[in-house]
Amino acid sequence: MENLHIEATKYTPEINLDAEKGIIDIRGKSYPENTFEFYEPMMEWVKKYFECCAKDETIVNMEIIYFNSSSSKLFFDFFDLLDEVKDEHKVVVNWIYDEENESAEEAGEDFIEDFEDLDIRLVPKQQD
Repeated sequence: MENLHIEATKYTPEINLDAEKGIIDIRGKSYPENTFEFYEPMMEWVKKYFECCAKDETIVNMEIIYFNSSSSKLFFDFFDLLDEVKDEHKVVVNWIYDEENESAEEAGEDFIEDFEDLDIRLVPKQQD
């Protein structure tokens, strides 16, 4: 299975999907004009990955600095997909946030509440 890389833009995050390492990495801002169209290749890749090629453990790193309401809905769908496969595949979600960005931390807490059975971890960003 081929990896997928989508470059970050002013309005969209960088996305790195690595089947060989079992890592899903999403970093940056997310307020694309058409959210579901933008994320469609990622969602299709993730579905295919869990159908054919998932590793023993899949690590999802999400470091979203800012996102709009349609991105929030998309992330909910993404976590829903992860929640569906968690019984067959070990999935760990690292919600990485800057400690000075309370809204990012609160968003992570909200996802934890919404997906109690999914292993979502709040991870303060390490300062350089």
